[in-house]
Amino acid sequence: MNLLRKILFPFAILYGFITSVRNFLFDKGILKSTSFDIPVIAVGNLSVGGTGKTPQIEYLIRLLSDRYSVATLSRGYKRKSEGFVLASETSNAEILGDEPFQFYQKFPNIQVAVDANRTNGIIQLLSQNEKPQVILLDDAYQHRKVKAGFYILLSSYDDLYADDFMLPTGNLRESRTGANRANIIIVTKCPKDLSDETQAQIRLKLKLTCSQQIYFTFIDYDDFIYGENEKIGVNQIKAESKLLLAGIAKPTPFFDYLKNESDECLTFPDHHNFSDTDLESIQNKAQNKRIITTEKDYVRLKDSELTSQLYYLPIKSTFINHHQNFDATILEYVKNNLEF
Repeated sequence: MNLLRKILFPFAILYGFITSVRNFLFDKGILKSTSFDIPVIAVGNLSVGGTGKTPQIEYLIRLLSDRYSVATLSRGYKRKSEGFVLASETSNAEILGDEPFQFYQKFPNIQVAVDANRTNGIIQLLSQNEKPQVILLDDAYQHRKVKAGFYILLSSYDDLYADDFMLPTGNLRESRTGANRANIIIVTKCPKDLSDETQAQIRLKLKLTCSQQIYFTFIDYDDFIYGENEKIGVNQIKAESKLLLAGIAKPTPFFDYLKNESDECLTFPDHHNFSDTDLESIQNKAQNKRIITTEKDYVRLKDSELTSQLYYLPIKSTFINHHQNFDATILEYVKNNLEF
């Protein structure tokens, strides 16, 4: 913890008090939460950024979209549009935000919507001619004006909420007790070989309630990188000299997975909107080398002058064990809460 964060400790206490009062008012029904008569699954975290929400949403899409009509609803962080927007052929990352646009491009059989007002967003989705049967709320754990039917809370293995503190001293958006709202807790970005003993220790540290389930996942990288017109094996690209570029919250694992000693790594802020100056700087550093970036950054950069050099590495969330139990829990919730 750096000195400035220590100095701001009194503000963390105040912020924690304010969020606790807010949660108390929602818990007691003094502040209104709206519930809906279809399955609504909220995925989020207690901390700011970097817990792997996007690959977890994509896991749920893969699990559900072959069986049900699925919609995702996000805020659309840093988008240049306002209000409710339903993705269409004219949409791009500026209109939807990078993560929703990624969903739209990867999963053409689902509806993708953005709205900062999640209540209004759900109402608008349900007013469509082809209304969804299941709605996945992206990064909506603190959006308590909607009462989701099922909550999935994510926490990174190397930054567990049990070891964290309230903003601005730590990275928590609300008190650790907010974890009690979760039906399922997923510890993300684990080592692939995480032992049963360590899993048991984490279970104890997180102090789950008797009704909560916990799972452990790791980030699984694709065997190929993908460009506009080709794909290349990761083993080949690891040996090449290249420019690695990332505008995500925690880029180190991405860099470590691909880089060799001759590579240069460029880091930008999470959800960064690349300016013409940025693009010129990237091109100058890359020269004629390939530029490898994350999938989220690729959707913002693919129509730029970097296109011919640009590639991305897909990732997915993979369960270390017991994924069948997770799948069964989600499918049972959806089945039991569908209107027929």
